Amino acid sequence: MPPSHRPACANFSSGPCAKRPGWSLEALNGALLGRSHRAAAPRARLRAVIEKSGALLGMPPDWRLGIVPGSDTGAVEIALWSLLGPRPVDVLAFESFSAAWATDIVAQLRLPGARVFSAPYGELPDLARLDPAHDVVFAWNGTTSGVRMPNADWLAADRAGLAICDATSAAFAMDLPWDRLDVVTWSWQKCLGGEAAHGMLALSPRAAQRLQTHRPSWPMPKLFRLTDADGIIEGIFRGDTINTPSLLCVEDALDGLAWAETIGGLPALKARTEANLAVVAAWVARTPHAGFLARDPGSISPTAICLTLENPEAARAVAALLEAEAVAHDIAPYRDAPPGLRLWGGPTVDAADMRALLDWVDWAYAREVHA
Repeated sequence: MPPSHRPACANFSSGPCAKRPGWSLEALNGALLGRSHRAAAPRARLRAVIEKSGALLGMPPDWRLGIVPGSDTGAVEIALWSLLGPRPVDVLAFESFSAAWATDIVAQLRLPGARVFSAPYGELPDLARLDPAHDVVFAWNGTTSGVRMPNADWLAADRAGLAICDATSAAFAMDLPWDRLDVVTWSWQKCLGGEAAHGMLALSPRAAQRLQTHRPSWPMPKLFRLTDADGIIEGIFRGDTINTPSLLCVEDALDGLAWAETIGGLPALKARTEANLAVVAAWVARTPHAGFLARDPGSISPTAICLTLENPEAARAVAALLEAEAVAHDIAPYRDAPPGLRLWGGPTVDAADMRALLDWVDWAYAREVHA
């Protein structure tokens, strides 16, 4: 018989992710719809997203933070096209998105001497091979592989190159080592459950200096431009977005930030995330047919929790059955990831729901294997 208890929220997708507990459309009643994003009131709302995001994450006050188009993908691409070129670049590719950044750097920007350090799903590349004189591009957390950076010790404090970090499934769920990073990107639709298409781009003073002194040799599309003839376009970092944002999504982002502040800020968000990982870890420990895709326990992601099953052929059937039962939506692995399950464990997910879900996974797996 299937379990009698169900998750209160069945949304375990790794992006877009579950809304905060208690969310409803009424949270958006104050949205400034039908208004120009350049008007004073909407600009103030955009600026509030920037200021509240930076404060919640503990971003250093001398960094710049702006809202950019294209979600995290847009933010990363803007960074790559705007900043790379003056130095050799090393790229860490250990899951789908970091591999995409490597492809863009090698095949699109065609940077000479670019080095790609790859690792299979579940592992990290050899971080000791990086050159601190080079720029380095990497994901802090592998959204499609369930592997995260265990620490920042491999990033030299006195590095000459820039550290460009895709942090979209880590921001608001993990500590980010701001003193070892120069560019940090994320999107609204991950850890705080915001709506899609908006990205965040944070630049250290070192990255800003690169912007001021480096002019890329390739054409720069309007959507990528952070500078003009006068230097850095500072308005981008004060709420003057490059293109038209959705003010409905802006209101939703502010709602998520307000919820995070109410429950205790970043420490509370991290605690909720770690509680979800603890539930899954306890289940893996007592479940002989399941394991983590991450090989090293110290690199297991607490947000994009990727699992392997002893019978991999049953994995997609389990995901499909739980979808049909309206118990868990979107828990199949990413399209080019190994067979298994991918459970979002970020701060908008309640540990009680994760616990209930795993009881259903046990039921579905037994049903598929013994069918």
